[in-house]
Amino acid sequence: MQLQLQQLSARHPAAKGNSVPALRGANVQLQAGEQIAVIGPSGAGKTTLLHAVACALQPASGELLIGAQNPWSLPRSALQELRGELFLAPQVPPLPPRQRVVTAVLAGRLPQMSLASSLRSLFYPSDIPAAHQALKAFDLDEKIFERVDRLSGGERQRVGLARLLASNAKLWLVDEPLSALDPTRATQALQVLTREAKARGATLVCTLHQVERALEAFPRILGLRDGEVAFDLPAAQVTQDKLRALYAQHEDELFGAAPVNEFPEQNAQPGQPAVMHCR
Repeated sequence: MQLQLQQLSARHPAAKGNSVPALRGANVQLQAGEQIAVIGPSGAGKTTLLHAVACALQPASGELLIGAQNPWSLPRSALQELRGELFLAPQVPPLPPRQRVVTAVLAGRLPQMSLASSLRSLFYPSDIPAAHQALKAFDLDEKIFERVDRLSGGERQRVGLARLLASNAKLWLVDEPLSALDPTRATQALQVLTREAKARGATLVCTLHQVERALEAFPRILGLRDGEVAFDLPAAQVTQDKLRALYAQHEDELFGAAPVNEFPEQNAQPGQPAVMHCR
């Protein structure tokens, strides 16, 4: 799915209407099937960018084109249909604690389902093999009938990514997918996302704090700082000087200090309820 941002400005989802936009004057163009990582220090506007592209935030100014269409000029029904072709995977997946994993994964297909089918799927999952296949990609197939609140934080994050695989979306918008994963699982998650997006011809936009992983896994890098595009380059052209300028006064984020883990693996033990944060 083609994507174009023309002088796009947008406010953070939690910001008031008269606040300064968190994303300002962004010009970005992606062809269908392209993959790009978005990097930059905390507060740079990465999450706002994803929410704007997901049609969850109406631009403060500028224009967003998805598949050559301005979503905000479409009738409501057409906008809802377009949203069904997008998938926004937040850093903290909104998984109801008492829900079964199979139901949580198949929720990725809700935009293409009727109301009656959606309600029926809560009690009688419609395509268990599809959920099993999506979970297997992240080594979670044995958890398919577990309750979400029996999972560790890293397992919940991978269930959120499995939900993405189970969807039929053409534009994947993934926000910080590695924050609760150990290095081995982080490598696996990026490999699965990039491989599956390529196989399906889906456009992939992924925000990452881990700069080295972004450079290794993605052919194109978008650097954001203070709400503006600092650079948009092939990964091979992102030099250490450019990274130092991008992360000036935030060197700890560039040189290895990860942001605070919102749901570390060790916090949730099997059989104990885990606190869920939904966005």
